[in-house]
Amino acid sequence: MSGQNVIPLDPSRRVVRTPFLEYRTIATLIFLVFDAMIIAGMVGAFLLTRVAAGVVWPPAGQPWFPLAETAINTAALLLSGALIFQAARTWEEGEKRIGPLILTAITLGAFFLFFQGIQWVALIREGLSLTSTQHGPLFCLIVGTHGANALGALIFMGIAWVRLQPLRDDGELRGSLNSSTFSAARLLWYFVVGIWPILYLCLYW
Repeated sequence: MSGQNVIPLDPSRRVVRTPFLEYRTIATLIFLVFDAMIIAGMVGAFLLTRVAAGVVWPPAGQPWFPLAETAINTAALLLSGALIFQAARTWEEGEKRIGPLILTAITLGAFFLFFQGIQWVALIREGLSLTSTQHGPLFCLIVGTHGANALGALIFMGIAWVRLQPLRDDGELRGSLNSSTFSAARLLWYFVVGIWPILYLCLYW
């Protein structure tokens, strides 16, 4: 075979197709779908038992929930979600220094988790437990599941911030953090932030 019909390929002109969704993002979405189904099932069971009991929540002998304190914690969590959203826009626009936005969001998320934990321990000390009423186990499971999700998302976001190396960020390289990891981390945090107001209305009111 002669080489007359061979067309040389220029590597610089080779088309590289970028997938619509990265593998980390797909895995995170699958996890969140199953997680949302589990939480929805528990919330549905909680509301059904609450309606079946036919009593004002909380039942007699059970502690009142701290609505005002939880509202403050909720505001801190929502603000952290807004900061992560702004960090995502800054990332896409190629601007520098998104590290402070992520760090502030992590601090607000830690504030939410810490003070919610204090409130939860106080409720348990006042009589709310897994065996106190029919509502007790479901309430503890729902709030505990959300707390575990928040802790996991905070750890993931903290890893993303460390890999970001904000003090050495030059806009393009952004340390060793890639867009796929950041996308998965913020999806987890959006889920934690977005589902909490629903849980707050269903469980506390």
